[in-house]
Amino acid sequence: MLSNTKKLLGTPLLASLLVLLLPALAGASEWRLNMTQGVTEVSQEVYSLHMIIFWICTVIGVVVFGAMFYTMIMHRKSKGAKAANFHHSTQVEIIWTVIPSLILIAMAVPATSTLKKIYDTDDADMSVLVTGYQWKWKYEYLGEDLSFFSNLSTPQSQIYEGEARGENYLLEVDNPLVIPAGKKVKFLVTAQDVIHSWWVPDLAVKRDAIPGYVHEAWTRVDKEGIYRGQCAELCGKDHGFMPIEVHVRSQSDYNEWLTQEKAKAAEIAALTQKTFSFDELMAEGEAVYQRACAACHGPGGEGGVGPAIIKSKVATGPIDIHIDVIVNGITGTMMQAFGEQLNEVEAAAVITYQRNGFNNNMGDEIQPIDVYNFKQGN
Repeated sequence: MLSNTKKLLGTPLLASLLVLLLPALAGASEWRLNMTQGVTEVSQEVYSLHMIIFWICTVIGVVVFGAMFYTMIMHRKSKGAKAANFHHSTQVEIIWTVIPSLILIAMAVPATSTLKKIYDTDDADMSVLVTGYQWKWKYEYLGEDLSFFSNLSTPQSQIYEGEARGENYLLEVDNPLVIPAGKKVKFLVTAQDVIHSWWVPDLAVKRDAIPGYVHEAWTRVDKEGIYRGQCAELCGKDHGFMPIEVHVRSQSDYNEWLTQEKAKAAEIAALTQKTFSFDELMAEGEAVYQRACAACHGPGGEGGVGPAIIKSKVATGPIDIHIDVIVNGITGTMMQAFGEQLNEVEAAAVITYQRNGFNNNMGDEIQPIDVYNFKQGN
C-alpha cells in the first residue's frame, strides 16, 4: 500500500491537484484573519494589546505542548522508561500556581488600562444619538436640531437582478454619518424595534442597540476619510442590508456640511406647503418606494416579506387609511411606522405612487400638506 501511495504522489495527478488548489491558496492570502488595526488611538491600542496577548498565548502553547511531546517521545515505554511513583510535589505546585498568576496579572494591567479608555465618554466635543431600525440607522445630532435616516443605497438591480456589483456593494448608504476630525464624538446607541449592533471596525466602536436602553461609546478620528461598518447583530431577514458609513471631514468642511443639512431641513419644511404636480409626486414616490418599501413589498409591488401593493386593500382603499398605515405602521406586523422615517414630501409622494403605480390607477394625488395635517390631527 505504501508503494502505491508513493507512485500516486509521483504521478501527474498530484501536479494537477496542486494547479487546481493554487487559486484557492492565492485567495486565502487575502482573507482577513486578524483584527482591524483601525485609525484611532484606541483602535490601535486594542490591536497592540491583542497581538501581545496572542504572542503570550503562542509562547505558552509552544512551551506546554513542546514539553508534552518531548516527554512522550523521550520517556516512552519502548525506551525502557519507568513511571515515577509519587503523589505530589509542593515545590511544583507552587511553581505552576505562581507563574500563571504572574502571567495573568501582566496581561490584566494593560487590558484594564485599555478598557478604561474605551468606556471613558467624558468631555466629549459633540454627541450623536444612534437609533437602529429594521433596517436602517437614524442619526440625531444633539444640540444641533438635525436628524436623518441612513439607508442602504446599493441598487436593487445589483442585489436581485444580477447587475455587476459596485466596489462598496452592501456597504454604501444614502445619508452617511459625518463627524469632524480631531474631535471627541460620543455615541448614544439605542434601537426602536429589535436588537441591533452599531459596529465600525476602523473606529474600534461596537455597541449593542437595544430598545429601552442607551449604551455609550466614543471615538476621535484624526485622519479624514470614509469608514464603513455593518449591523453586527442578527436583526431580521434583511440584517445584511444595514450598513454604516462614517465620513470624517476637517472642521471647516464639517461646518459647511452642517449648514447645508440644516438648510435642506428648512427647505423640506417649506416644501410641505407646496403643491406638487402628479408627475413630480410619481417620480419622487418611485425613488422613495425603491429605497424604503421594495425590500418587503417587492421592486414591482409583487410582494415578498410583506403583502403585494398590486390591487392591495390599502393602496386601493380610503386615502386616510393609507396615510395612517404609512405614518403609524400596523401593530403586530412587520409594517413599520414611517412617520419619522419619511418627511411629509416623501410620504405624500410614495402614497401617490402606490395608489397609481403597479396598475392600481386610483388617480389620487396626495400632497405634503395632507400628510402634515394628518400628523397634526393624529
